[in-house]
Amino acid sequence: MPKHANLYTALQDAGYKLVFKEVVYDGDGKAKGNCDADLVLQAAKDHYEAGVTAVVLVSSDGDYSSLVKFWLSKGVQCTIISPAAIRRCSILLKKTGAPIVYLEEVKHKLWYGPK
Repeated sequence: MPKHANLYTALQDAGYKLVFKEVVYDGDGKAKGNCDADLVLQAAKDHYEAGVTAVVLVSSDGDYSSLVKFWLSKGVQCTIISPAAIRRCSILLKKTGAPIVYLEEVKHKLWYGPK
């Protein structure tokens, strides 16, 4: 999304690999990523082809709990960053045992730009 271009650039400059997908909009004009299956497929590909040993998943969605469990079963270090508050992050992610960092609790340490 063009409005986040500076964030994308900062993440890439910091060494993160970003994968972009076409954004579609629902009937109310809200952006819909619909990237669940794409992320899972890319994660499996990265594990088997590139030997990924550590990942950071930014999500609060329990749909990714099976992916987190897969990574953990393969010895991949996995940390979850939850954009949602503790009470809104899926119990399924919490039950994986992977460490979860709640963005709200650390955003003051992450701010990139003028104060």
